[in-house]
Amino acid sequence: MRVLVTGHKGYIGSIAAPMLKAAGHEVVGLDIDLFAGCNFGGAADSIPELQMDLRDVAKADLRGFDAVVHFAALSNDPLGDLNPDITYEINHAGSMNLARAAKEAGVRRFVFSSSCSTYGAAGDVFHDETSTLSPVTAYADSKVLVERELSQMADSRFSPTCMRNATAYGVSPRLRLDIVLNDLVARALTTGRVYIMSDGTPWRPIIHIEDIVQAVIRVLESPVEVIHNEVFNVGQTEENYRIREIAEVVQETVPGCSIEYAPNGGPDKRCYRVDCGKIRRVLPSFRPQWDVRKGAKQLYDAYCKAGLTFRDIEQGRYVRISQIRRLKEAGQLDSSLRRHDHRLEETVKGSSANQA
Repeated sequence: MRVLVTGHKGYIGSIAAPMLKAAGHEVVGLDIDLFAGCNFGGAADSIPELQMDLRDVAKADLRGFDAVVHFAALSNDPLGDLNPDITYEINHAGSMNLARAAKEAGVRRFVFSSSCSTYGAAGDVFHDETSTLSPVTAYADSKVLVERELSQMADSRFSPTCMRNATAYGVSPRLRLDIVLNDLVARALTTGRVYIMSDGTPWRPIIHIEDIVQAVIRVLESPVEVIHNEVFNVGQTEENYRIREIAEVVQETVPGCSIEYAPNGGPDKRCYRVDCGKIRRVLPSFRPQWDVRKGAKQLYDAYCKAGLTFRDIEQGRYVRISQIRRLKEAGQLDSSLRRHDHRLEETVKGSSANQA
């Protein structure tokens, strides 16, 4: 297939593009590269790309594609809290602009990277795809809105699939340290402490970014009738952990570190466990390759090889909200998070991105 991957220079997208290429697809990216200069290790693979804001995508930009894989978003809760209105403008309105343009251009498949954070304040019970959604942040709520409206767009010409990913972890050329396992391993290595901001009781399902991409590939390979207008929890049911349990795995992985809880750290209202049985039944070829211990070891080895320091953490180049604030302070982003340093228009690198 000819596949457009949005956010191809982000944390998951920079892994997704080469994996999709290796699976035999022709891949074009779409990104405004807010995190240029935030590379971890080597740079991501270069592919043909559209340098565009989601809010500006039009029908003409998407002609000739068989599928859109949509990762691009303001992608975590603190960043969403920075300006909830902009989160909705980009994550909700921008995503729906992309979806409408795709449908008008004749793109048959639309794979949306949603989140298990849509379950929000869900407590200790397991939630499957039919469970009530209780988002507690602008980020999670924006995902709920997109899922709902994509479902309403589904018809014989347009097949959306919503992938509710568990909390991601793993090494990427565009590393993030604002997600739980990545952060805990980094701090354990550089400070000797596994520092827990809550009381450690909240539940989180977690999944390696390579397994997230494998799930997307399985969706693209499946007959349309199997994935048409479906929602999947993406992860493994056995990979639900309390935060304190993840901390214990990190303590086992990083020599000489200890677990410490923040004073007065209370329970996090974001608490959810997910049942991932549906994706195993419907997409039997999806077989995750990672678990929390293997992932913690990968992160530890990569951080050691790169010589990660606490100063790297303090500088914030691997924390999304820190980079956004830095760009705003430098005058490179306006109040609506549009870039000033280059025109957001279609540019193609390497080959034509619009050939039929």
